[in-house]
Amino acid sequence: MSNGHYIQKVMLSLKRKIFVLGILKEYMTDEGGESSDEDVSVGEVEVQEGQARSEDRGLKDRLLRRFGSHISSLKLEFSKKKKKGKLPREARQTLLQWWNVHYKWPYPTEADKIALAESTGLDQKQINNWFINQRKRHWKPSESMQFAVMDNLSGQFFAED
Repeated sequence: MSNGHYIQKVMLSLKRKIFVLGILKEYMTDEGGESSDEDVSVGEVEVQEGQARSEDRGLKDRLLRRFGSHISSLKLEFSKKKKKGKLPREARQTLLQWWNVHYKWPYPTEADKIALAESTGLDQKQINNWFINQRKRHWKPSESMQFAVMDNLSGQFFAED
């Protein structure tokens, strides 16, 4: 989202709030009576709209000068959160190389994850998610591996009795 687009959204929100406040003010002063705006001519309305646009531009400029750096950092933060998609090709290749070497048991240790994060530039959450997805999509443990895991688990349960 560009700075201009973000400021336009803020301005629209402010305009809505000002509009509601104006309605409330009229209601409070007129006690629900009719507004005198009906007597305003078309030319006066155009002048008022032109003045409002000029005031909007001035406010937009003041907001940009005062909050421009904050807007940039917020924009960067929002873009990071929304970013979805493929990991960089080099990072995927590095992860796939590790995967191919350790295909029989593709569960990296914490030290492996740290090393992979450093070599790929990804964070550990991305590394974890990549391995979770890779195992779900592309790994089927051998039957002997499944039996060994089950024997090990059942041995733990029966040994405690």
